[in-house]
Amino acid sequence: MSPLNIKKGTNRQSAYNLRNPLGDEQETHTLTILVDNEAGVLARVIGLFSGRGYNIDSLTVAEVDHTGHRSRITVVTTGTPAVIEQIKAQLGRMVPVHTVNDLTVEGPSVERELALVKVAGKGDKRVEAMRTSEVFRASVVDSTLESFVFEITGSPEKIDAFVSLMVPLGLEEVARTGVAAIARGAGEAAVL
Repeated sequence: MSPLNIKKGTNRQSAYNLRNPLGDEQETHTLTILVDNEAGVLARVIGLFSGRGYNIDSLTVAEVDHTGHRSRITVVTTGTPAVIEQIKAQLGRMVPVHTVNDLTVEGPSVERELALVKVAGKGDKRVEAMRTSEVFRASVVDSTLESFVFEITGSPEKIDAFVSLMVPLGLEEVARTGVAAIARGAGEAAVL
C-alpha cells in the first residue's frame, strides 16, 4: 500500500489542514518603540530580544523629544507572525515603553539608511567606481590617490546593491547606520 501524498494545508476544508493560522514563514518587520530616555532602557529592550533568542537585523536609537526626555528605537527583526506578535506584546508591557508600532503592518512607511563605503582602486576600477556612484547618487566624502569614501543614503536594498557592485572594484570597508523609519501620511503624533 502506498503512502498518501497529502501536502500540508493544501485545502482549508480538508481534514488534513495542518496549517498554522499565524503562519510558519519568517517575515521581516520594522518596529518603532518610544521609550523614556534614561539609563538602562536600551539594555532592557535589547535584553528582551537576546534573552528569548530573537534576532535583530537593524537597530537605531536617538532622542526625539528633548523636553519629554523620550527616545525612539527602530528595530528591524525577523520571525514568524506569532513571534512578531509576542515581541510586540512583551515590549508593550515594559515600564519605560510608551508606544510600540509595527510599521510593516500599519500601512505605508519610509525606510532609509546611511552608509559609508570605502573603495580602493586605481585606473579603470577607480573610474568605474565613480561612474557607479553617480548612478546611485552616492557622494564622495573623502578621497586620496588610492581610495574613495562614498556616502550613500537610501533603502537597505539600494545600499546592498551598491555594496555588491563595489566588491569587484576594490571594496575595503562598509559602515552602516541601520534603518530609520517613519509612517507615511497624516496620523496621530507618536512622539509628542
